[in-house]
Amino acid sequence: MSNLKEFYKSDVAPALMSKFNYKSPMEIPKLEKVVINVGAGEAKDNPKAIDAIINDLAQITGQKAVPTVAKKSVSNFKVRAGMKIGVKVTLRQENMWEFVDKFFNLALPRVRDFKGINPNAFDGRGNYSLGLKEQLIFPEIDYDKVDKIRGMDIVFVTTAKTDEEAKELLTLLGAPFAKQ
Repeated sequence: MSNLKEFYKSDVAPALMSKFNYKSPMEIPKLEKVVINVGAGEAKDNPKAIDAIINDLAQITGQKAVPTVAKKSVSNFKVRAGMKIGVKVTLRQENMWEFVDKFFNLALPRVRDFKGINPNAFDGRGNYSLGLKEQLIFPEIDYDKVDKIRGMDIVFVTTAKTDEEAKELLTLLGAPFAKQ
């Protein structure tokens, strides 16, 4: 489903070019990748939790996720270096465009009492991060097969130089930012 990619080329790029007065089309910000991360603190007690998260992310993104491991041992959390403590998936190109379209148009409207996503969650370099409290908002996830409700962090990495450019890019792609 490259509808969003075609939309970017036909409508978004010219709108950004005229708004920010770019001299070259290469200056136009692009969505580079989307990274989805799920931390699993319970994985130290239940190793099967990692497999369940990998399956959930594979259904949501259409791409196999990889486990992340602890870099250091932390005795207070009972975590040793090398222990699997989370799962991440990096989406690029077609998978990324398909996920972004599905996320903005199908998943986010299913959030209870949804008023828009936080417009202040940019990092100063044109990247946007947001957290979700549950994976059930995605239509691929079957409520009856979920062993535990888990949240996830989603990072939209852009080539924008400023937060203003990145916000305009995401807005044109369909991001429902909350009104301030």
